[in-house]
Amino acid sequence: MMSQNDNIVIKNAGDIAKMEIAGRLTAQMLEAVRSMIRPGVSTLEIDQFCHDYIVHTLDAIPGSLGQYGFPHTVNTSINDVVCHGWPTERKLKRGDIVNVDVTVKKDGYYGDSSVTFCVGEVAPHAQRLVDVTQACLYRAIKAAKPGATLGDIGHAIQTHAEKNLYSVVREYCGHGIGHSMHEDPQVVHFGKPGQGITLVEGMTFTIEPMINQGRREIKLHPDGWTVSTKDRRLSAQFEHTILITRDGCKVLTLRDEEREAFERFMAENQA
Repeated sequence: MMSQNDNIVIKNAGDIAKMEIAGRLTAQMLEAVRSMIRPGVSTLEIDQFCHDYIVHTLDAIPGSLGQYGFPHTVNTSINDVVCHGWPTERKLKRGDIVNVDVTVKKDGYYGDSSVTFCVGEVAPHAQRLVDVTQACLYRAIKAAKPGATLGDIGHAIQTHAEKNLYSVVREYCGHGIGHSMHEDPQVVHFGKPGQGITLVEGMTFTIEPMINQGRREIKLHPDGWTVSTKDRRLSAQFEHTILITRDGCKVLTLRDEEREAFERFMAENQA
């Protein structure tokens, strides 16, 4: 059924069960692709690995392939690329950071998640950006619960990023997700507490902050897809698909490899 908030689809038990499966497969995909993140591997090779893994190992559908004319399975965004980087023949180099953004469709439902990986040993300033960006996502998840607002989520991200002297990209945002890859609401990564749509049980959406090392201004490349920082400084992103539950939220795309650290962060930090 629909909620009172625009066209937001409130998921029933059947929807949630299928979204949990899609989310778990998405997490598995990101765990598997870690083995490909090494110097000398091209982002096209990463894309092919993900395509084959989703189709043959997960018995699922690459959710991004063909969406809006996108011809690949994943987005691969390196260093100063904020989002929507197309896989190419470019090979990863030691010291790069690369975001791999993957969507898996199973039984008509989508899971969507991304990780910014470090290629070998990276400079301390790059590692710090990656760590703070992941913490921004975790703080936003901590804030997501019935009765909270989208403004609370955006505020959690913005305050932590700016406290660390970083900036938040404002032109791109998270989104509702379910039977369609993109649903209402739009989930912006900045805001004020108490503002925006109130969260209710059964809502499913992504939170995917894009945090820049320098200024927040971005530029769209001539290909109409790739977005990079205007000042050419680094950008990082992490994304999870979440479900609002009766007393909090559940991360549908939580990876086994991060579970212990995530649960510790949730226990130790306040929203």
